[in-house]
Amino acid sequence: MILLTSILLMFIVFVAAVSRKINVPLIIIALAVGIIFGSDVTGIIYFDNEKLAQDLANIALIFILFAGGFGIKNVYFKPVVKPTMLLATLGILVTANVTAVIFSLLTGWPFIKSALICAIISSTDAAAVFSILRNRSINKNVTSITEIESAANDPMAIISTTFIMQIILGSSSGTVTSLLLFFWQLIGGTGIGILLGIAGAYLFSKIRDLDVGYLYLFLIGMILLSYGLSDMCMASGMLSVFFTGFIMGNKKLPFQNGLSSFSGALSFIANVGLFILLGLLVFPKNFSSIWHIGIILFLIITFVGRPLAVLLCTFFTKLTLREKTFLSWSGIRGAVPIVLATYPAAAGIDNQHQIFNIVFFAVTLSIIFQGTTIGKLADILKLSFKGKRQVKQTMELVTVHDTDYELIEIFIDDDIYEGECKVSEMSLPSGTTITMINRNDSVIAPSGQTIILPGDVLSVLIEMGKIKQGTNDVLRMFSKRK
Repeated sequence: MILLTSILLMFIVFVAAVSRKINVPLIIIALAVGIIFGSDVTGIIYFDNEKLAQDLANIALIFILFAGGFGIKNVYFKPVVKPTMLLATLGILVTANVTAVIFSLLTGWPFIKSALICAIISSTDAAAVFSILRNRSINKNVTSITEIESAANDPMAIISTTFIMQIILGSSSGTVTSLLLFFWQLIGGTGIGILLGIAGAYLFSKIRDLDVGYLYLFLIGMILLSYGLSDMCMASGMLSVFFTGFIMGNKKLPFQNGLSSFSGALSFIANVGLFILLGLLVFPKNFSSIWHIGIILFLIITFVGRPLAVLLCTFFTKLTLREKTFLSWSGIRGAVPIVLATYPAAAGIDNQHQIFNIVFFAVTLSIIFQGTTIGKLADILKLSFKGKRQVKQTMELVTVHDTDYELIEIFIDDDIYEGECKVSEMSLPSGTTITMINRNDSVIAPSGQTIILPGDVLSVLIEMGKIKQGTNDVLRMFSKRK
Protein backbone atom coordinates (compact mmCIF):
# COMPACT_ATOMS: atom_id res chain seq x y z
CA MET A 1 0.00 0.00 0.00
CA ILE A 2 2.87 2.38 0.79
CA LEU A 3 4.41 1.70 -2.62
CA LEU A 4 1.06 2.32 -4.35
CA THR A 5 0.57 5.55 -2.43
CA SER A 6 3.98 6.83 -3.51
CA ILE A 7 3.22 5.97 -7.13
CA LEU A 8 -0.16 7.74 -6.95
CA LEU A 9 1.30 10.93 -5.52
CA MET A 10 4.22 11.13 -7.92
CA PHE A 11 1.94 10.35 -10.85
CA ILE A 12 -0.28 13.31 -9.89
CA VAL A 13 2.73 15.64 -9.74
CA PHE A 14 4.01 14.56 -13.15
CA VAL A 15 0.55 14.89 -14.74
CA ALA A 16 0.18 18.35 -13.19
CA ALA A 17 3.56 19.37 -14.62
CA VAL A 18 2.57 18.18 -18.11
CA SER A 19 -0.90 19.79 -18.03
CA ARG A 20 0.23 23.05 -16.43
CA LYS A 21 -0.01 25.10 -19.61
CA ILE A 22 -3.67 24.23 -20.20
CA ASN A 23 -4.53 25.10 -16.58
CA VAL A 24 -6.21 21.81 -15.59
CA PRO A 25 -7.44 22.12 -11.98
CA LEU A 26 -5.64 19.87 -9.52
CA ILE A 27 -8.90 18.29 -8.41
CA ILE A 28 -9.56 16.96 -11.92
CA ILE A 29 -6.11 15.37 -11.98
CA ALA A 30 -6.48 13.81 -8.52
CA LEU A 31 -9.99 12.59 -9.31
CA ALA A 32 -8.90 11.08 -12.63
CA VAL A 33 -5.95 9.33 -10.98
CA GLY A 34 -8.27 7.83 -8.36
CA ILE A 35 -10.63 6.57 -11.05
CA ILE A 36 -7.79 5.15 -13.18
CA PHE A 37 -6.28 3.24 -10.26
CA GLY A 38 -9.73 2.19 -9.01
CA SER A 39 -11.79 -0.93 -9.43
CA ASP A 40 -13.50 -0.22 -12.76
CA VAL A 41 -10.48 0.81 -14.84
CA THR A 42 -7.20 -0.86 -13.90
CA GLY A 43 -8.46 -2.61 -10.77
CA ILE A 44 -5.19 -1.93 -8.96
CA ILE A 45 -7.02 -0.69 -5.84
CA TYR A 46 -10.45 -1.99 -4.89
CA PHE A 47 -12.33 0.34 -2.56
CA ASP A 48 -16.08 0.43 -1.86
CA ASN A 49 -16.33 1.27 1.86
CA GLU A 50 -18.64 4.34 2.03
CA LYS A 51 -18.46 4.62 5.82
CA LEU A 52 -14.66 4.66 5.85
CA ALA A 53 -14.66 7.10 2.93
CA GLN A 54 -17.04 9.38 4.82
CA ASP A 55 -14.89 9.33 7.98
CA LEU A 56 -11.67 10.03 6.08
CA ALA A 57 -13.35 12.70 3.95
CA ASN A 58 -14.69 14.49 7.05
CA ILE A 59 -11.17 14.64 8.48
CA ALA A 60 -9.92 16.11 5.19
CA LEU A 61 -12.75 18.65 5.12
CA ILE A 62 -11.87 19.87 8.62
CA PHE A 63 -8.44 21.01 7.42
CA ILE A 64 -9.75 22.31 4.08
CA LEU A 65 -12.41 24.48 5.73
CA PHE A 66 -10.02 25.77 8.40
CA ALA A 67 -7.53 26.83 5.72
CA GLY A 68 -10.36 28.46 3.76
CA GLY A 69 -11.29 30.57 6.79
CA PHE A 70 -7.66 31.25 7.74
CA GLY A 71 -6.92 32.67 4.30
CA ILE A 72 -9.82 35.16 4.24
CA LYS A 73 -8.73 38.64 5.30
CA ASN A 74 -11.03 41.30 6.70
CA VAL A 75 -9.76 43.84 4.19
CA TYR A 76 -11.33 41.82 1.36
CA PHE A 77 -14.24 40.48 3.38
CA LYS A 78 -15.75 43.72 4.70
CA PRO A 79 -16.56 45.38 1.34
CA VAL A 80 -18.45 42.30 0.11
CA VAL A 81 -19.72 40.88 3.39
CA LYS A 82 -23.45 41.20 2.65
CA PRO A 83 -23.66 39.52 -0.79
CA THR A 84 -21.06 36.95 0.23
CA MET A 85 -22.79 35.79 3.41
CA LEU A 86 -26.19 35.89 1.71
CA LEU A 87 -24.87 33.62 -1.05
CA ALA A 88 -23.21 31.33 1.52
CA THR A 89 -26.46 30.88 3.47
CA LEU A 90 -29.65 31.99 1.72
CA GLY A 91 -28.06 31.34 -1.65
CA ILE A 92 -27.48 27.69 -0.78
CA LEU A 93 -31.10 27.24 0.31
CA VAL A 94 -32.44 28.99 -2.81
CA THR A 95 -30.16 26.98 -5.11
CA ALA A 96 -31.14 23.69 -3.47
CA ASN A 97 -34.90 24.29 -3.33
CA VAL A 98 -35.32 25.81 -6.79
CA THR A 99 -33.27 23.00 -8.29
CA ALA A 100 -35.20 20.39 -6.27
CA VAL A 101 -38.61 21.58 -7.52
CA ILE A 102 -37.59 21.52 -11.19
CA PHE A 103 -35.60 18.29 -10.79
CA SER A 104 -38.59 16.56 -9.19
CA LEU A 105 -40.91 17.69 -11.98
CA LEU A 106 -38.56 16.58 -14.76
CA THR A 107 -37.47 13.24 -13.30
CA GLY A 108 -40.57 12.21 -11.34
CA TRP A 109 -38.53 11.75 -8.15
CA PRO A 110 -40.34 12.38 -4.84
CA PHE A 111 -39.71 15.94 -3.67
CA ILE A 112 -38.01 14.92 -0.41
CA LYS A 113 -35.54 12.73 -2.31
CA SER A 114 -34.99 15.51 -4.84
CA ALA A 115 -34.45 17.96 -1.98
CA LEU A 116 -31.79 15.65 -0.53
CA ILE A 117 -29.76 15.30 -3.72
CA CYS A 118 -30.03 19.04 -4.45
CA ALA A 119 -28.96 19.97 -0.90
CA ILE A 120 -25.97 17.66 -1.34
CA ILE A 121 -24.82 19.41 -4.52
CA SER A 122 -25.77 22.97 -3.51
CA SER A 123 -22.37 24.23 -2.31
CA THR A 124 -19.51 25.48 -4.46
CA ASP A 125 -15.95 24.23 -4.12
CA ALA A 126 -13.20 26.30 -2.53
CA ALA A 127 -10.38 24.11 -3.86
CA ALA A 128 -11.51 24.42 -7.47
CA VAL A 129 -12.26 28.14 -7.23
CA PHE A 130 -8.98 28.99 -5.49
CA SER A 131 -6.80 26.94 -7.85
CA ILE A 132 -8.38 28.52 -10.93
CA LEU A 133 -9.01 32.14 -9.94
CA ARG A 134 -5.72 32.71 -8.13
CA ASN A 135 -3.82 31.92 -11.32
CA ARG A 136 -5.55 34.79 -13.14
CA SER A 137 -6.02 38.52 -12.59
CA ILE A 138 -9.78 39.08 -12.44
CA ASN A 139 -11.90 41.90 -11.01
CA LYS A 140 -11.24 41.82 -7.25
CA ASN A 141 -14.89 42.47 -6.41
CA VAL A 142 -16.16 39.26 -7.96
CA THR A 143 -13.16 37.11 -7.08
CA SER A 144 -13.44 38.11 -3.41
CA ILE A 145 -17.12 37.19 -3.35
CA THR A 146 -16.53 33.93 -5.23
CA GLU A 147 -13.57 32.79 -3.14
CA ILE A 148 -15.01 33.73 0.26
CA GLU A 149 -18.42 32.29 -0.58
CA SER A 150 -16.89 29.02 -1.78
CA ALA A 151 -15.07 28.67 1.53
CA ALA A 152 -18.06 29.71 3.65
CA ASN A 153 -21.01 27.92 2.03
CA ASP A 154 -20.00 24.31 2.74
CA PRO A 155 -21.34 24.28 6.33
CA MET A 156 -24.84 25.32 5.17
CA ALA A 157 -24.89 22.50 2.62
CA ILE A 158 -23.70 20.02 5.25
CA ILE A 159 -26.33 21.14 7.76
CA SER A 160 -29.11 21.10 5.13
CA THR A 161 -28.16 17.60 4.01
CA THR A 162 -28.10 16.14 7.53
CA PHE A 163 -31.39 17.90 8.34
CA ILE A 164 -33.19 16.37 5.32
CA MET A 165 -31.69 12.97 6.08
CA GLN A 166 -33.12 13.14 9.60
CA ILE A 167 -36.57 13.75 8.10
CA ILE A 168 -36.21 10.84 5.64
CA LEU A 169 -34.98 8.51 8.40
CA GLY A 170 -38.00 9.45 10.51
CA SER A 171 -36.08 11.02 13.36
CA SER A 172 -37.96 10.81 16.65
CA SER A 173 -37.70 14.57 17.13
CA GLY A 174 -40.61 16.67 15.91
CA THR A 175 -40.50 19.38 13.27
CA VAL A 176 -40.08 22.19 15.81
CA THR A 177 -37.26 20.33 17.54
CA SER A 178 -35.57 19.65 14.21
CA LEU A 179 -35.77 23.31 13.24
CA LEU A 180 -34.36 24.37 16.61
CA LEU A 181 -31.52 21.89 16.17
CA PHE A 182 -30.92 23.26 12.68
CA PHE A 183 -30.56 26.83 13.97
CA TRP A 184 -28.47 25.67 16.92
CA GLN A 185 -26.06 23.98 14.52
CA LEU A 186 -25.69 27.29 12.69
CA ILE A 187 -25.50 29.61 15.70
CA GLY A 188 -23.64 27.18 17.96
CA GLY A 189 -21.07 26.27 15.33
CA THR A 190 -20.42 29.92 14.54
CA GLY A 191 -20.24 30.96 18.19
CA ILE A 192 -17.93 28.15 19.28
CA GLY A 193 -15.70 28.77 16.27
CA ILE A 194 -15.38 32.49 17.04
CA LEU A 195 -14.67 31.89 20.75
CA LEU A 196 -12.05 29.25 20.01
CA GLY A 197 -10.49 31.49 17.37
CA ILE A 198 -10.08 34.27 19.94
CA ALA A 199 -8.81 31.80 22.55
CA GLY A 200 -6.43 30.22 20.06
CA ALA A 201 -4.89 33.57 19.12
CA TYR A 202 -4.42 34.39 22.81
CA LEU A 203 -2.84 31.02 23.58
CA PHE A 204 -0.47 31.35 20.63
CA SER A 205 0.86 34.57 22.16
CA LYS A 206 1.72 32.61 25.33
CA ILE A 207 3.75 29.93 23.53
CA ARG A 208 5.51 32.18 21.01
CA ASP A 209 8.98 31.32 22.37
CA LEU A 210 8.68 27.60 21.61
CA ASP A 211 10.23 26.03 18.53
CA VAL A 212 8.08 26.51 15.45
CA GLY A 213 7.30 22.78 15.29
CA TYR A 214 5.33 23.11 18.52
CA LEU A 215 3.32 25.96 16.99
CA TYR A 216 2.37 23.73 14.06
CA LEU A 217 1.38 20.99 16.48
CA PHE A 218 -0.70 23.42 18.50
CA LEU A 219 -2.45 24.63 15.34
CA ILE A 220 -3.52 21.08 14.48
CA GLY A 221 -4.75 20.68 18.05
CA MET A 222 -6.84 23.86 17.77
CA ILE A 223 -8.40 22.68 14.49
CA LEU A 224 -9.38 19.31 15.94
CA LEU A 225 -10.58 20.91 19.20
CA SER A 226 -12.85 23.28 17.29
CA TYR A 227 -14.50 20.44 15.42
CA GLY A 228 -14.62 18.01 18.35
CA LEU A 229 -16.06 20.49 20.87
CA SER A 230 -18.78 21.65 18.47
CA ASP A 231 -19.64 18.10 17.53
CA MET A 232 -19.93 17.17 21.22
CA CYS A 233 -22.29 20.14 21.71
CA MET A 234 -24.36 19.00 18.69
CA ALA A 235 -23.39 22.16 16.77
CA SER A 236 -21.84 22.27 13.31
CA GLY A 237 -18.20 21.24 13.58
CA MET A 238 -17.54 22.27 9.99
CA LEU A 239 -18.89 25.76 10.59
CA SER A 240 -16.88 25.97 13.80
CA VAL A 241 -13.51 25.14 12.19
CA PHE A 242 -14.18 27.65 9.42
CA PHE A 243 -14.78 30.51 11.85
CA THR A 244 -11.91 29.43 14.08
CA GLY A 245 -9.69 29.73 11.02
CA PHE A 246 -11.22 33.07 10.03
CA ILE A 247 -10.71 34.64 13.47
CA MET A 248 -7.17 33.31 13.89
CA GLY A 249 -6.21 34.27 10.34
CA ASN A 250 -7.09 37.88 11.11
CA LYS A 251 -5.27 38.01 14.44
CA LYS A 252 -1.59 38.81 14.85
CA LEU A 253 0.00 35.43 15.50
CA PRO A 254 3.65 34.54 16.05
CA PHE A 255 5.23 33.09 12.90
CA GLN A 256 2.13 34.20 10.97
CA ASN A 257 3.44 33.46 7.48
CA GLY A 258 4.73 30.06 8.54
CA LEU A 259 1.38 29.12 10.07
CA SER A 260 -0.42 30.31 6.95
CA SER A 261 1.88 28.22 4.73
CA PHE A 262 1.47 25.20 7.00
CA SER A 263 -2.33 25.54 6.98
CA GLY A 264 -2.31 25.86 3.19
CA ALA A 265 -0.09 22.79 2.87
CA LEU A 266 -2.44 20.76 5.09
CA SER A 267 -5.38 21.86 2.96
CA PHE A 268 -3.55 21.04 -0.28
CA ILE A 269 -2.61 17.55 0.91
CA ALA A 270 -6.12 16.97 2.24
CA ASN A 271 -7.61 18.03 -1.12
CA VAL A 272 -5.37 15.70 -3.10
CA GLY A 273 -6.03 12.78 -0.76
CA LEU A 274 -9.75 13.50 -0.71
CA PHE A 275 -10.17 13.48 -4.49
CA ILE A 276 -8.03 10.38 -4.91
CA LEU A 277 -10.23 8.67 -2.32
CA LEU A 278 -13.44 9.80 -4.03
CA GLY A 279 -12.08 8.68 -7.40
CA LEU A 280 -11.36 5.23 -5.97
CA LEU A 281 -14.85 5.04 -4.49
CA VAL A 282 -16.72 5.59 -7.75
CA PHE A 283 -17.54 2.83 -10.24
CA PRO A 284 -17.81 4.48 -13.70
CA LYS A 285 -19.58 1.44 -15.17
CA ASN A 286 -22.61 2.40 -13.09
CA PHE A 287 -22.90 5.71 -14.95
CA SER A 288 -24.66 4.01 -17.85
CA SER A 289 -27.94 3.99 -15.92
CA ILE A 290 -27.77 7.50 -14.42
CA TRP A 291 -25.81 9.73 -16.83
CA HIS A 292 -28.97 11.37 -18.22
CA ILE A 293 -30.19 12.25 -14.70
CA GLY A 294 -26.74 13.62 -13.88
CA ILE A 295 -26.87 15.88 -16.94
CA ILE A 296 -30.34 17.12 -15.95
CA LEU A 297 -29.14 17.92 -12.43
CA PHE A 298 -26.07 19.74 -13.74
CA LEU A 299 -28.07 21.81 -16.24
CA ILE A 300 -30.75 22.83 -13.72
CA ILE A 301 -28.40 23.85 -10.93
CA THR A 302 -25.99 25.62 -13.32
CA PHE A 303 -28.44 27.51 -15.53
CA VAL A 304 -31.43 27.99 -13.19
CA GLY A 305 -30.74 27.35 -9.50
CA ARG A 306 -27.39 29.15 -9.18
CA PRO A 307 -28.28 32.19 -11.36
CA LEU A 308 -31.55 32.76 -9.45
CA ALA A 309 -29.71 32.57 -6.14
CA VAL A 310 -27.10 35.07 -7.37
CA LEU A 311 -29.75 37.50 -8.67
CA LEU A 312 -31.71 37.32 -5.41
CA CYS A 313 -28.72 37.66 -3.09
CA THR A 314 -27.14 40.51 -5.05
CA PHE A 315 -30.36 42.39 -5.91
CA PHE A 316 -29.62 45.42 -3.72
CA THR A 317 -25.90 45.59 -4.54
CA LYS A 318 -24.07 47.72 -7.09
CA LEU A 319 -22.78 44.69 -8.96
CA THR A 320 -23.20 44.93 -12.71
CA LEU A 321 -24.95 42.34 -14.89
CA ARG A 322 -21.52 41.21 -16.16
CA GLU A 323 -20.32 40.63 -12.59
CA LYS A 324 -23.50 38.74 -11.68
CA THR A 325 -23.11 36.59 -14.79
CA PHE A 326 -19.57 35.72 -13.73
CA LEU A 327 -20.72 34.90 -10.17
CA SER A 328 -23.36 32.58 -11.59
CA TRP A 329 -20.88 30.65 -13.73
CA SER A 330 -18.24 30.54 -10.98
CA GLY A 331 -20.42 28.29 -8.81
CA ILE A 332 -18.20 25.26 -9.45
CA ARG A 333 -19.14 22.07 -7.59
CA GLY A 334 -16.47 19.87 -6.05
CA ALA A 335 -15.32 17.96 -2.99
CA VAL A 336 -18.04 18.67 -0.45
CA PRO A 337 -20.99 17.51 -2.65
CA ILE A 338 -19.20 14.22 -3.40
CA VAL A 339 -18.41 13.73 0.29
CA LEU A 340 -22.00 14.53 1.25
CA ALA A 341 -23.15 12.03 -1.37
CA THR A 342 -21.58 9.29 0.77
CA TYR A 343 -23.83 10.20 3.73
CA PRO A 344 -27.06 8.61 2.39
CA ALA A 345 -25.25 5.36 1.51
CA ALA A 346 -23.59 5.25 4.94
CA ALA A 347 -27.01 5.81 6.57
CA GLY A 348 -28.70 3.10 4.49
CA ILE A 349 -30.75 5.52 2.35
CA ASP A 350 -28.81 5.00 -0.90
CA ASN A 351 -28.06 1.29 -0.97
CA GLN A 352 -27.85 1.20 -4.78
CA HIS A 353 -25.44 4.21 -4.80
CA GLN A 354 -27.77 6.03 -7.18
CA ILE A 355 -27.51 9.37 -5.38
CA PHE A 356 -23.74 9.09 -5.10
CA ASN A 357 -23.27 8.27 -8.79
CA ILE A 358 -25.59 11.07 -9.96
CA VAL A 359 -23.88 13.65 -7.76
CA PHE A 360 -20.42 12.44 -8.80
CA PHE A 361 -21.36 12.65 -12.49
CA ALA A 362 -22.89 16.14 -12.15
CA VAL A 363 -19.91 17.44 -10.15
CA THR A 364 -17.51 16.07 -12.75
CA LEU A 365 -19.42 17.93 -15.47
CA SER A 366 -19.25 21.13 -13.40
CA ILE A 367 -15.49 20.83 -12.86
CA ILE A 368 -14.82 20.11 -16.54
CA PHE A 369 -17.12 22.67 -18.18
CA GLN A 370 -17.16 25.50 -15.65
CA GLY A 371 -13.66 24.98 -14.31
CA THR A 372 -11.99 25.12 -17.71
CA THR A 373 -14.04 28.04 -19.13
CA ILE A 374 -14.32 30.45 -16.20
CA GLY A 375 -11.13 32.28 -17.15
CA LYS A 376 -12.26 32.69 -20.76
CA LEU A 377 -15.63 33.98 -19.56
CA ALA A 378 -13.85 36.64 -17.49
CA ASP A 379 -12.06 37.77 -20.66
CA ILE A 380 -15.31 37.88 -22.64
CA LEU A 381 -17.06 39.87 -19.88
CA LYS A 382 -14.01 42.18 -19.67
CA LEU A 383 -13.49 41.40 -15.99
CA SER A 384 -9.89 40.26 -16.35
CA PHE A 385 -6.86 42.50 -16.43
CA LYS A 386 -3.09 42.35 -16.63
CA GLY A 387 -1.88 41.48 -13.16
CA LYS A 388 1.41 41.72 -11.35
CA ARG A 389 4.12 39.63 -12.94
CA GLN A 390 4.46 36.24 -11.28
CA VAL A 391 8.00 35.64 -10.07
CA LYS A 392 9.69 32.35 -9.25
CA GLN A 393 11.71 33.77 -6.36
CA THR A 394 9.84 35.11 -3.36
CA MET A 395 10.78 36.49 0.01
CA GLU A 396 8.69 36.55 3.18
CA LEU A 397 9.07 38.09 6.60
CA VAL A 398 9.28 35.29 9.17
CA THR A 399 9.00 36.51 12.75
CA VAL A 400 7.95 34.99 16.04
CA HIS A 401 7.51 38.25 17.93
CA ASP A 402 5.23 41.16 17.07
CA THR A 403 6.58 43.64 14.54
CA ASP A 404 5.33 46.80 12.85
CA TYR A 405 7.16 45.89 9.67
CA GLU A 406 5.81 44.13 6.60
CA LEU A 407 7.58 42.68 3.57
CA ILE A 408 5.70 43.73 0.44
CA GLU A 409 6.15 43.41 -3.32
CA ILE A 410 5.97 46.43 -5.64
CA PHE A 411 5.57 45.67 -9.35
CA ILE A 412 6.71 48.37 -11.76
CA ASP A 413 4.41 47.57 -14.66
CA ASP A 414 6.29 48.06 -17.94
CA ASP A 415 2.97 48.57 -19.74
CA ILE A 416 2.38 51.68 -17.63
CA TYR A 417 5.80 53.07 -16.68
CA GLU A 418 9.04 53.92 -18.50
CA GLY A 419 12.46 55.26 -17.55
CA GLU A 420 14.90 54.10 -14.86
CA CYS A 421 16.41 55.20 -11.56
CA LYS A 422 19.07 54.22 -9.05
CA VAL A 423 18.19 52.91 -5.60
CA SER A 424 20.16 55.78 -4.07
CA GLU A 425 17.98 58.32 -5.93
CA MET A 426 14.77 57.10 -4.27
CA SER A 427 13.31 59.12 -1.41
CA LEU A 428 11.70 56.34 0.62
CA PRO A 429 10.10 56.58 4.09
CA SER A 430 12.55 56.23 6.97
CA GLY A 431 13.28 52.64 7.93
CA THR A 432 12.33 51.34 4.46
CA THR A 433 14.70 48.94 2.69
CA ILE A 434 14.63 47.36 -0.77
CA THR A 435 15.78 43.84 0.08
CA MET A 436 15.57 42.08 -3.29
CA ILE A 437 14.83 42.78 -6.95
CA ASN A 438 13.27 40.18 -9.28
CA ARG A 439 14.10 40.79 -12.94
CA ASN A 440 13.23 38.25 -15.62
CA ASP A 441 13.22 35.42 -13.06
CA SER A 442 16.66 36.46 -11.79
CA VAL A 443 17.46 37.80 -8.33
CA ILE A 444 19.42 41.01 -7.80
CA ALA A 445 20.80 41.98 -4.39
CA PRO A 446 20.42 45.78 -4.51
CA SER A 447 23.01 48.39 -3.59
CA GLY A 448 22.80 52.16 -3.85
CA GLN A 449 24.09 52.07 -7.44
CA THR A 450 21.66 49.37 -8.62
CA ILE A 451 19.45 50.60 -11.46
CA ILE A 452 15.73 49.77 -11.23
CA LEU A 453 13.85 49.24 -14.50
CA PRO A 454 10.19 48.88 -15.53
CA GLY A 455 9.21 45.22 -15.26
CA ASP A 456 11.10 44.77 -11.98
CA VAL A 457 9.40 43.38 -8.88
CA LEU A 458 10.81 44.89 -5.69
CA SER A 459 10.69 43.18 -2.29
CA VAL A 460 10.48 46.04 0.21
CA LEU A 461 10.69 45.93 4.02
CA ILE A 462 8.53 48.76 5.32
CA GLU A 463 6.47 49.84 8.34
CA MET A 464 2.81 48.83 7.97
CA GLY A 465 1.57 52.40 8.27
CA LYS A 466 3.85 53.59 5.45
CA ILE A 467 3.04 50.98 2.79
CA LYS A 468 0.90 53.27 0.61
CA GLN A 469 3.40 56.14 0.89
CA GLY A 470 6.35 53.88 0.09
CA THR A 471 4.61 52.38 -2.96
CA ASN A 472 3.79 55.83 -4.30
CA ASP A 473 7.36 57.02 -3.68
CA VAL A 474 8.75 54.14 -5.76
CA LEU A 475 6.34 54.56 -8.68
CA ARG A 476 6.80 58.34 -8.68
CA MET A 477 10.38 57.84 -9.90
CA PHE A 478 9.10 56.60 -13.25
CA SER A 479 7.22 58.38 -16.04
CA LYS A 480 3.86 57.10 -17.22
CA ARG A 481 3.63 56.00 -20.83
CA LYS A 482 1.40 58.11 -23.07
